[in-house]
Amino acid sequence: MPQKQILLLAGDFVEDYEIMVPFQTLQTVGYTVHAVCPEKSAGDTVRTAVHDFEGDQTYSEKPGHNFTLNADFANVKAGDYAGLVVPGGRAPEYLRLNEAVLSLVREFASAGKPIAAICHGLQLLAAAGLLEGKTCTAYPACQYEVTASGGSYSAVPVDQAVVDGNLVTAPAWPAHPRWLGEFLKVLGAKIEL
Repeated sequence: MPQKQILLLAGDFVEDYEIMVPFQTLQTVGYTVHAVCPEKSAGDTVRTAVHDFEGDQTYSEKPGHNFTLNADFANVKAGDYAGLVVPGGRAPEYLRLNEAVLSLVREFASAGKPIAAICHGLQLLAAAGLLEGKTCTAYPACQYEVTASGGSYSAVPVDQAVVDGNLVTAPAWPAHPRWLGEFLKVLGAKIEL
């Protein structure tokens, strides 16, 4: 029987939709999702930011919700989870400076577990050295980090996803249906409602 737990990495100013939607969707289809943040515990919150596409040269940013964590980062072990979700927003830019986070992400990759990353979440995977030889997508501003770390950047429409082995990536939250659908396939999910 496959593991039914997913780990979701969070940090302050994670993108609101990119944490809320996967957290709720994966629970809807029967997974237990543990949302964690370094230096925070279950019951603590992270602030989120809403990034929107309103015709400007880049996305706009507005305050989002406070998202309540439900597990302790200090206690997580990759072996307890079927897969990993890395949302975007501003959190990945500083989470990638945390060696404990990078080590944890590398454990998921070493074990061949499914990893879903969206938007700026690829910054974390690049910093962990996981993109070499991989084809993936990200928010377009992150394409240089993908290629500089040895990955091949795929410029897909904002509502699409890219799958390369156990890695499922998307450019931004409009891709949620495709991104999460592909992640569930890679997980081998059998959905019973």
